[in-house]
Amino acid sequence: MCVLAFAWAAHPRWQLVMIGNRDELHARPAAALERWGDHPHVIAGRDLEAGGTWLGVSEEGRFAVVTNVANLAGPQPDKASRGALIADILIGRGRYAAPESGDLDDFNPFNIIAVDSGKAQLLSNRPGAVKRTLGPGIYGLSNSMFEDNWAKTDRIKALLGDWLDADSESDGHLFDALRADDAPQVPPIRAQHSPIFIRNPRYGTRCSTMVAIDHAGCGWISERRYNAEGGKTGQTRMAIDWSASATG
Repeated sequence: MCVLAFAWAAHPRWQLVMIGNRDELHARPAAALERWGDHPHVIAGRDLEAGGTWLGVSEEGRFAVVTNVANLAGPQPDKASRGALIADILIGRGRYAAPESGDLDDFNPFNIIAVDSGKAQLLSNRPGAVKRTLGPGIYGLSNSMFEDNWAKTDRIKALLGDWLDADSESDGHLFDALRADDAPQVPPIRAQHSPIFIRNPRYGTRCSTMVAIDHAGCGWISERRYNAEGGKTGQTRMAIDWSASATG
C-alpha cells in the first residue's frame, strides 16, 4: 500500500476499519483479492512476482498491511520481500509470523500495522526497529515515518473519519472518494504532496481496499481494481468471520 487510514477501537460498532490505495508498476503481475487455496483462512491479493501480499486478513483473527518507506538510494535487491513478511503474519507460520526486532532489518524500509489476539501494533525498521502498541484512534500511513503528517495522509484520515461519523455500511462512497482525489501525473518527487489516487501509464494506483470488522468479529473486505488509465476493471467483496477470536 502507498497511503492508508486505519481506525482501531474508534467507533461503537467497528473494532477495525481500514481504507487505502496500492500504487505499483502496472506491469507487475498480481492476483485479485481471494481466499488463498493453500491457506484457506487467509483472504488477500497476491503479488505473483515475489509471492507475498501487501494487505490481507486471516479468519484466525489477524490483519496486516504494509507501506514502503521512501529511500532516495532505492531498494536493496538482496533484501527479503516485504510481502513475505505480511504473508507469514497472516498465515501464522513461517520465519516472520511473529517477527523479532532483529528480523526487521531483513527488509527494505517499511511500516506495518498488524492485528493479532485483539491487539494492534505498528512494526517498522526506520529509523530503527520499532514495535509499538496502538491505542484507540484513527491512524494514517504513507511512504514515510509513522509520525509524518503528509497532506494526503491527513486527507485519507478525514475520509475515514467522515465514514465513521455517518455510521455507514457501504464501501461505495469511500471508494468513490479515494478515486476522486486523483491527478494524471507521473509519481512526484515530493510524494507527500501527491494525490491519494495516481493515474499514470507505468506506475499508479492498482487497487483500493477497505476492511471493516465489528466488535463481534463480523465484517468484510472489499477491493476495487483499476487499469493504467485509472478505469475500474473489477471489484470483489468477501465476508470475514472473526467470531471465534473476536477482538471486542
